[in-house]
Amino acid sequence: MARGVLLDIDGVLTVSWHRLAGAAETVAWLREHDVDFRLVTNTSSKTRRQIAALLADAGMPVEVDHILTAVTSAAGYLERHHPGVGCFVLNEGDMHDDLGDVRQTDAAEAGVVLLGGAGPHIGYDELDAAFKLAVAGAPIVALHRNTRFQTADGPALDMGAFIVGLEAAADVEATIVGKPAPAFYEAALADLGCEAAGAVMVGDDIASDVVGAQYSGITGVLVRTGKFRATDLDGRHGRPDYVIDDIGALPVLLEELG
Repeated sequence: MARGVLLDIDGVLTVSWHRLAGAAETVAWLREHDVDFRLVTNTSSKTRRQIAALLADAGMPVEVDHILTAVTSAAGYLERHHPGVGCFVLNEGDMHDDLGDVRQTDAAEAGVVLLGGAGPHIGYDELDAAFKLAVAGAPIVALHRNTRFQTADGPALDMGAFIVGLEAAADVEATIVGKPAPAFYEAALADLGCEAAGAVMVGDDIASDVVGAQYSGITGVLVRTGKFRATDLDGRHGRPDYVIDDIGALPVLLEELG
């Protein structure tokens, strides 16, 4: 049986923070069978403490330090590569809690840009300010390239769609620090204390979750919930090692893998 399991949250365990079928039972099963796991997410609208509270309310209590986010990955990256530099942050939600000592500033004082998740409070002025900073030479760091995310009302546009335009307009390339960046998965494996060959990643995003994990040597499992579409299986972005209908089917798969 797998020594460690990585689970995406949005689209796998929850949608709009409402629990999906089989999620609570699978988390309980992992605990009962001593299979260590971590929740890995590009979500930036909530802090790790907020995520833990929401999951507990949904019947899935998880320790805060078992939640690994693209925001905490960004904090480590910025502290290593741009220590003390003012950071202009574009994100739907407050990232202060998980960004730690990163100094957030307005565009006028910034020397680096951090792009998080899109939402109704991210408008033209903010994106244009990021563009101007990029043209002036400020590095662009992004949590992810997700172009959409799933909500209870259907798919919603995410920051990845704007990153494509920003890179083209400013002739730059953003540094990605969340899924599917290899460094993100390597850090998750280190936190699990598990080799890639003994780990399984379960997600609803064929590119970021499944293929990204496979590039790091992790077995990739795609669920048919969340943002999953039938076209995810056409091979354009790669092929999952396994496909399951929902997270409730994971215990059976893990037992079959032995």
